[in-house]
Amino acid sequence: MAQPVWANGDAYEAYVGRWSRLVAADFLRGLAVPPGRHWLDAGSGTGALTSAILTTTDPVRVTGIDPSAGFVAVARTRVTDPRAAFQVGDARALPLPDRVADVVVSGLTLNFVPEPERAVAEFTRVVRPAGVVAAYVWDYAEGMAMMRHFWAAAAQLDPASIERDEGRRTTVGQPDTLHALWEQAGLREVSVRPVDVPTTFTDFADYWTPFLGGQGSAPGYVATLAETDRAALRELLATRLPVEPDGSIRLTARAWAVRGTRPA
Repeated sequence: MAQPVWANGDAYEAYVGRWSRLVAADFLRGLAVPPGRHWLDAGSGTGALTSAILTTTDPVRVTGIDPSAGFVAVARTRVTDPRAAFQVGDARALPLPDRVADVVVSGLTLNFVPEPERAVAEFTRVVRPAGVVAAYVWDYAEGMAMMRHFWAAAAQLDPASIERDEGRRTTVGQPDTLHALWEQAGLREVSVRPVDVPTTFTDFADYWTPFLGGQGSAPGYVATLAETDRAALRELLATRLPVEPDGSIRLTARAWAVRGTRPA
């Protein structure tokens, strides 16, 4: 099974990046980290979480690491605060020394990391004693309404498409799994909570167009379709989505946020 493509930062931003910013703000409020800390953003993407850290937590420094050179390039353009620095790297083998960061966070990344337990072990390695390790992931199986509508329509037209559905393929999108990952890494005081945000589309085009950008599993699937099949999927979705009288489409998205601390 082909892996989702994550390379075009602008296309990602239109697809789910804009909603991730809402989750990031809620996530950081829940952490309540004091100012003046060194943060590591593992899987920093286009810089949504790093931007939120800079504007809400008054850090001394934020290091963003992401495997996509395209995303890193976009983050460097969009986040110009001198306290932030981005580099290409793998969450399973962070290019950092032991105990270098006060806080390690990861936003919407662990769903797509092979061997996520290795990534969480790395988060624990690079955080200082008594430091915070936290992350959030989309609830693709149930809570991400924009994708649940998409995959339900896709499966109606093409039953084989269910093999691409993130809700079936991701392994760390549920609270019990996240809690176990954090405890297995030796982290303490582990807690998991839901983060629900609105995802309001101005009209059907605002919903559909990002699926043409090729970033992620659903857009990647759309890119494989012949024009007639793509049009059929589009028309079916237009009949299934809950459209308000003003033409807007008001959905919700849920992420799960996990937090733990490294023993002192």
